[in-house]
Amino acid sequence: MTLSLAGGRDCHNKSNFYLLIKDLIETYFDRDYLNDRLQELPRQFERPHPRKWAKIEWHQIESHLIVGIEPAVFLAILKGAIDTEAPIRDYTHTSRQYLDRIHPAMAEFVGGTVDELGKRSSKGIWELEESRHAPALIAIYQQLSGERIQPNPKQARAYQPTDCPDNDLYRHGLSRIATEYGATCLYIWLMGHSTGTLQQVIGEMLRDEINHLIKFWGFGVWLYPAPTGHRFIRGCRQLLPRKSASGGNLLKTYYRMLSVLHWNEWSWQHRWQLVVTFWLVMQRLLAWHHSLNSAYLKQIFGILPDRFTHKH
Repeated sequence: MTLSLAGGRDCHNKSNFYLLIKDLIETYFDRDYLNDRLQELPRQFERPHPRKWAKIEWHQIESHLIVGIEPAVFLAILKGAIDTEAPIRDYTHTSRQYLDRIHPAMAEFVGGTVDELGKRSSKGIWELEESRHAPALIAIYQQLSGERIQPNPKQARAYQPTDCPDNDLYRHGLSRIATEYGATCLYIWLMGHSTGTLQQVIGEMLRDEINHLIKFWGFGVWLYPAPTGHRFIRGCRQLLPRKSASGGNLLKTYYRMLSVLHWNEWSWQHRWQLVVTFWLVMQRLLAWHHSLNSAYLKQIFGILPDRFTHKH
């Protein structure tokens, strides 16, 4: 019997899958842990340092560590994740541009610094942490298949400013949160279908994604205050299909994600498992979201700039 990293349940017992997912969410979305991730963001502005991974015995990754899904489908999902994670430099460059005029410290955390000529002079913490995901996924793929795979990165959306940088950042931020949320749910689902060292590696990537998701979410709630939930819902509506200068589209983000993950090759059972994972994670996030009152956020980030104290 092989036990999960969370909850100590038998990973090879198919009837345990949803219990495994709940255990993983309980472990990785602990309220105190989420608050710690948000509270450390200002410290990262002053003394940036990437989160360290635990030591990984890569040679121990073998196909028998895949649980409840065909190895060929698992590999196809890995390939899609590799192609999605690969263009991290382009992602960070775009996000830095949206942030630079609004909050330079957050822009540096995300995309590093640039010199007077606009050339990058240092990497941001977000990029440093995210840039290890594609190599890790490639290493997993090689261990499981015996083949070295070359990424086919998807094209990142370019910076598309309008005459309202505050709203540009708001829409871009929602899109970025949606992407981090999608990656978080996928890695939880993959952990439910893996064990041993394979599950450990995916767990390290999951911690990175949760770390970034919580920082972006909490920072956004501080920067764009509104009555509980109202602005978030309005923002999601702004990302629904329609032509806009920002190019933001929440549904297209998820359709694209599922397409590159070879969704059509998944069984209906596996599709439903992922849908349930999305739902359970969002429940936990919204419960945490309602704890982010203005006094708490002011304690973390300080006084909100005057330009953001009115409704957008």
